[in-house]
Amino acid sequence: MTARKPYPTDVTDEEWQLVVPYLTLMDEKAPQRTHDLREIFNPMRWLLRTGASWRMRPHDFPPWPAVYQQMQRWIKAGCFEALVHDLRAVLRLLEGRALAPTAVGLDSRTLQSTPESGVRAGYDGAKKRKGSKVPIAVDTLGHLLAVVVTPANEQDRSQVAVLAEQVQNVTGQQVEVAFVDQGYTGEKAAEAAAEHGMTLEVVKLPEAKKGFVLLPRRWVVERSFGWMARFRRLARDYERLSQTLAAYHFLAFVCILLPRLAEIFSP
Repeated sequence: MTARKPYPTDVTDEEWQLVVPYLTLMDEKAPQRTHDLREIFNPMRWLLRTGASWRMRPHDFPPWPAVYQQMQRWIKAGCFEALVHDLRAVLRLLEGRALAPTAVGLDSRTLQSTPESGVRAGYDGAKKRKGSKVPIAVDTLGHLLAVVVTPANEQDRSQVAVLAEQVQNVTGQQVEVAFVDQGYTGEKAAEAAAEHGMTLEVVKLPEAKKGFVLLPRRWVVERSFGWMARFRRLARDYERLSQTLAAYHFLAFVCILLPRLAEIFSP
């Protein structure tokens, strides 16, 4: 069998050495395995970056049902989350920072619905868009900590408790403050954060705003959204399952953080 042509989205040899321990759920030589794990992982990266549908993948990739089935196994096992959390921790140490952050940024974005995701869609009146809302939490380097998927009509402040719980579970209860925008104001949001040992610090726009204003702390999470905007599968909500959409955000950060670490450790 001739080797297929490489794609720009393919994982490199150095990156694969870092990834494979997280993705090997059973022996690679198990008799029921018919496709190489690396050749299963690469189509996921290709689809996430290009935004194409499963059936439009290049034909030199393995059959899409095999790729999708293995992806769901990895999602259920939390492989992408574990990989992002460890990559984030190592990069933080290399930056001279503590292993776990003590401050985070919270924000959300609204993704336009599609026929596949329309069953859970809500209407975001502020952004005049029907779809799904994706609140996230990032550390002060902009690296992903937690993701929630809700209908777009859900208020940002109503997701504080869920995000705060996820963040504290990931960081070992180390986070003390979360920087947020004015959508998180109110006693209920502050109380929800306080229940998990966090204080919400609202970063407000200047009263005399004129043109674009770079807000302290808040720009970090906005930059993270910018990084994810490069992955066209995340441009809209194409997923029937909300857990798949959440997992794609972690997979995107695998693609973002992995080259940084591989470059550091490459000979």
